[in-house]
Amino acid sequence: MMKIEVVYALPDEQTLLSVEVPEKCSVLDGVKMSGILERYPELDGEALSVGIFSQAVRKPEDAWLNEGDRIEIYRPLIKDPKAERKKRAAAKAKEAESKAKSDD
Repeated sequence: MMKIEVVYALPDEQTLLSVEVPEKCSVLDGVKMSGILERYPELDGEALSVGIFSQAVRKPEDAWLNEGDRIEIYRPLIKDPKAERKKRAAAKAKEAESKAKSDD
C-alpha cells in the first residue's frame, strides 16, 4: 500500500483527503477510492479534470500513482483567462487612444 492525497477546492471550502491505495493504482482509481465523488456528487468521475502536483493528467485512467502523489481535482474556469487579457489590453489601448486625442 502507498499513501496519496486527493484535493478539491471550492471558493469557500477546501478538502484534502489522505488515502491508502494499492501499489499499482491509476489516478482515476485513487480519486474513486478517496470517497471524494460521494462527498461532492456534482463531480463527474468519468470526466474529471485532474493533475498531480499541478501537472495536468490527460488520461487519469491510464496514469499511475506514486507514493506521496497529490491528485488535484480542477474546477471548470468561469472566465477564459486569454479572453480576459485581450479585453483588458483592448480597454487600455482605447484609453491610451482617447488620451492621445485629448492631448492634441
